[in-house]
Amino acid sequence: MKSIRRFLGAAAVALAVLPAASHAAYPEKPITMIVPWAAGGSTDILARLLAQHMSQSFGQSVIVENRSGASGNIGSAYVARSKPDGYTLLIGSMSTHTMNQALYSSMPFDGVKDFSPIAELALVTNTMVVNPSVPAKNVAELIAYAKEHPGQIAYASAGAGSTNHLSAALFQKATGVQMVHIPYRGGAPAVLDTVAGRTQLLFSAGTQTLPHVKSGKLKLLAVTEEKRSPLMPDVPTVGETVPGYELAVWYGAFGPAGMDPAIVDKLNKEINRILALPEVKKQMDDMGVQVLQSTPEEFGKTLARDADKYGKLVRELGIKADE
Repeated sequence: MKSIRRFLGAAAVALAVLPAASHAAYPEKPITMIVPWAAGGSTDILARLLAQHMSQSFGQSVIVENRSGASGNIGSAYVARSKPDGYTLLIGSMSTHTMNQALYSSMPFDGVKDFSPIAELALVTNTMVVNPSVPAKNVAELIAYAKEHPGQIAYASAGAGSTNHLSAALFQKATGVQMVHIPYRGGAPAVLDTVAGRTQLLFSAGTQTLPHVKSGKLKLLAVTEEKRSPLMPDVPTVGETVPGYELAVWYGAFGPAGMDPAIVDKLNKEINRILALPEVKKQMDDMGVQVLQSTPEEFGKTLARDADKYGKLVRELGIKADE
């Protein structure tokens, strides 16, 4: 009888340590990292940097797979439906997880409930730029010019409901200026037509605009974050002229809802280690992207806060991406 009790006790101890051993062994096979946009963008570049370093430290392949379409919804939905075992991850953004719920009449996932937040990765320096033909050297002069020429400024966007669109619509609401929206199929053609002068104004990530600012083909008026970017401390914010204006765009790493907290924590620590590497930080700085550090809990709070904030804003502005 005593031997049976000893056996059962030993078995219970063995079973109790199995999950911990499993967590310690993770990952035991390749990881797929989904980017819900086309290759070549800043999100894709960041994902491939993470994948390269994670592959080296984990000793397992981390494969970046682009599943683009529907403003990031296709790739994000794929991850939301995946097994929450840590082998299918998503590099998403503020738009996919906080705005799309309000922008689309029907959504294949909930941006908050259907995901496990792992780490906030980076903050994109979002810029307000104009074609050099616009006689404005700052935000105040642009507002004055737009009011003198109602409906004569066309602003470009990467499509209805994009962060470019939302940034400009918010600016219109806050200032009372009347401008014309010209949506494009992606950020690249929106930038090129603003450079060419077919559109006059664009709110877009610095990764896309700053090379043209440096060459003199675009004029940089401001950034859209609440505070000046540490990457461009001499550039004012829109909010310095338009009180209360602020729109920050972040990237984040997610898994499907229900992931084991130990695996989430392991991924969080590894991602934060990579983002702190000098060579990674420099590459992101050169792109106009500010790397961040966060715990899963901190990122979860940011996600919930911004889902409420930007969801309300989209509804107030009356923007729909599928109408």
